[in-house]
Parts: sequence; C-alpha cells; structure tokens
Amino acid sequence: MPSTVFGGFAANFLGKAPVWYKQLILLFLVINPIVVVMFGPAVAGWLLVGEFIFTLAMALKCYPLLPGGLLAVEALLIGMTSPEAVYHELLTNFPVILLLMFMVAGIYFMKELLLVTFTQILVGVRSKSALSVLFCVAAALLSAFLDALTVTAVIISVAVGFYSVYHKVASGKGYQHKDHNAASDDDVIELHREDLVNFQGFLRSLLMHGAIGTALGGVATMVGEPQNLLIAKTVGWDFKSFFEHMAPVSLPVLAAGLFTCWALEKTRWFGYGTRLPKPVRRVLEEFADNEKAKRTKADQAALWVQAFAAGILVIGLAFHLAEVGLIGLLVIIIITSFTGITDEHQIGKAFQESLPFTSLLVVFFAVVAVIHEQHLFKPVIEFVLSLPKDQQPGMFFVANGLLSMISDNVFVATVYISEIKQALDAGAISNEHFQTLAISINTGTNLPSVATPNGQAAFLFLLTSAIAPLVRLSYGRMVVMAFPYTIVMGTVGLLCVIYLV
Repeated sequence: MPSTVFGGFAANFLGKAPVWYKQLILLFLVINPIVVVMFGPAVAGWLLVGEFIFTLAMALKCYPLLPGGLLAVEALLIGMTSPEAVYHELLTNFPVILLLMFMVAGIYFMKELLLVTFTQILVGVRSKSALSVLFCVAAALLSAFLDALTVTAVIISVAVGFYSVYHKVASGKGYQHKDHNAASDDDVIELHREDLVNFQGFLRSLLMHGAIGTALGGVATMVGEPQNLLIAKTVGWDFKSFFEHMAPVSLPVLAAGLFTCWALEKTRWFGYGTRLPKPVRRVLEEFADNEKAKRTKADQAALWVQAFAAGILVIGLAFHLAEVGLIGLLVIIIITSFTGITDEHQIGKAFQESLPFTSLLVVFFAVVAVIHEQHLFKPVIEFVLSLPKDQQPGMFFVANGLLSMISDNVFVATVYISEIKQALDAGAISNEHFQTLAISINTGTNLPSVATPNGQAAFLFLLTSAIAPLVRLSYGRMVVMAFPYTIVMGTVGLLCVIYLV
C-alpha cells in the first residue's frame, strides 16, 4: 500500500499495468511537446502514430483507451490537431460509431440462436480443416452482404459462448452456474488445464480464420466495408457494377485465401492447426443435448423471434435500407420486446462490449485527425501520382496497403479517393484510369491491411474484445497469425491489379 499521497497517485495511474509500461507512457507524454518544438509537428505526428500503435500492441497490459486517450488529448493541447478536425473525423465516420453502439448490442440479444447454430456446426464437423474453411467462407459471404464489424461481433459472441461453457466444466461447475468468471483460471482443475490450453488455441485459429474471412468478403461489395460505400458513391457505381469491377481481384484473392486457410490447418504453421480436444467436444455435445432437452416453449419462441430478427438484419443490410446502426437498434427493439427482456439493467449488459471500443475508436479518429492535419501521407500520394500511368495502379495498391497497416483503411481510402477525384476534375487523368485507380485503392486498403489489428476496425474490435484475453490473442500473436494471409492476399491482389484490371 502507498504510504504517501504521491505514492497513491503513482499506484492509481493506469491501475494494474506494469510499472515499466506506466513509465513509458509518461515518457511519451513528456517528449511529444519537445519533439514538436525541436523537429516540428510532422515528425511529432509520426511519433504519435507509433506511440498509439504501441498502446494497441500492449492491449492485454492496459486497455488502449486510457493511454491512447491521454496521447490524443495531449495532441490537441499542443496544437497537432484541433477539436474541430476531430469532430469532422467523427462526423465522417458516424455510421461506424452508430454500428458499434447498436449493432454489437443487437448481436448480444441473438446469442442464444447463434450458440445453438454454431454448436451444431462445431460438433457436427469433425475435420478441423473443413471447419476452418467453413468459418472462413461463412465470414466472407456474410461480410459481402452485411459488414465486417457485424460479422466479427457474431464470431466473438459465439467464441465467448463456447469458451464459457467449457470453462465452467473445467472449473468443476455445471453449465448453468451463474456469475462465473471465465477470465480467471484459479479454479480450473489440473486435469482439465491442458485441454483448456488446447481449446484456447483451437478458438484462436477459428477467430483468425473468421476475421480474415471478413476481409476476403468485405472487399467484394459496396456494403462490405465502410470505405467501399464511399468509393462507390465517388465513382458512381451501384452494387452490381461495384462487384463486377472488383471481381478480377476479389475472386482470385478469395480462392487464394481459402487455400491458405486449408494449408495452414494441414501444416499447423503460424499458430494454426490446434484440434478440438475430445473431452471438450464431449462437453459441448452434452451441453447441446442438455439445452435441447430443457428448452421450454417460451425458449423456443424466443429462438424464433431471434431468427426473425436475423432475417430482418440480413435483408436490411443487404439492400442498405437504413444505416447499419439503425438496423441494429431495430434488432434490439424487436428481440427485447418479444422475448420479455424489459429490465434496464438487462438491456445495459448488451452495451458493455461495444461502448468501450466505441470510445477507443473515437480516440483513434483523433489520431487520424493528426495524420490529416499534418499531411503525413501527402508525400506518398504525390510520389505515386508522379509515376507513369501504367505503374500507378500497382503502386497505389502497395502504398494503400502499407499506410493502412499503420493507420486505418477507411481513412487511407478516403484520402486517396478524394485526391484522384481532384485529379479527374482537373483533367489530369481520364475517367477510365480514375476507375482503375479506384479499384486499386479499394483492394489495397482492404487486403494487405489484415497485417495488423489497427489496419481494419474489425481486427481492432477482435483484439480489444472480451474473447481476446480469454484465448490469449495478443497484438503480436495476431500479427504472426495474419502474416501468411498478408503475404498471399497482398501478392495475389497486387498481381491481379497489375495484370487483370
């Protein structure tokens, strides 16, 4: 216990984070103003981006909202960006914020249906390779017609459900035990500990295959990723024409991605290939049989309501009848109204997963505002546009991919599409070349960006979700597991852009 008030402040700062981590964050906060004065805001801007990525990489030590938020506030105070610029970034990305607030909460109320459906798949498909490819294909198809964040929320919800079921049994408790803390392994019986570790590896690989699947499908249609819609509106493509323009790249990359999924499970490289332990399979089978046996008519009715809401969700998102977040709010209203969930505290639990990440995303957009205000990417854009036209599509793909890895694919796509639109309006490029570059920008921001969790919002959501610490999915482990996909998808995508577009 601290013996002085100052010691109390030191102990309270960033809570239980390691002392070296606290000291490093304080060092960042001290040197940033010095760098601004001595080297200028552009250098300080790149330093800030590196510091923020560090806080993401250490997400399991301390939730990035806290240190990242301190860095963003300091950037505002020392003039690297302005509150107006941050607010503009938030308005631009307001649909994404709405999505996180309401769609993720909507998925929470569908967890019983999701758990029943995916439990049957998990215990029914015994081949790990087939199961992994199935997860990847399902995520790709859903992302093509829904959106990557929604699909990631579904995958996370399912994984949390699976893990909680077995963790209760491994801790010597029954399926229906209430208030069980799945984050603590203190009560895990030694006999089950090895199976639990293997189950964590099994879930890690499924989560990563599913997350990669959202990128494979999300690149193909105008509703798959937030920036796709922006690019489609700027170029003037509808759903059909967007798919047709992306198909020469998206379809070969999809085939290559699925082959990579199968190959990784067979070779067991890069942390993949862990099989479902037989004791865990038995527990999940018994759980499924037990749930089915005790299901009342009211429970069956609730499942039908959730299925009906899922149908509305798919139709609403596929035809873009309203903003994604508003459709999520509709799902919440329908399910809670017709399943008897009327208590405010019950409803509030649904937002526990989404609102911390929404807050983190707001901080992230503040860092993006610094990138925008200090024109950190402008030299890259000017260099690519200065190249011969036949080299531009490939270089745009590479530049977009690299910049998306370190910042955010939505922001990178927004900057690049606006720049080439200005070039088109100025008569510097033809409309045909403009459309070719648009394809390169969309595929470049969607495919190589899987390399890091901050490259795509869906990956960042997975890293900071409740399931990540449970299955020991850290920033570094995500980078390692995404590496083979990054190489394959990036290489195949680049070749397709150069030779097929």
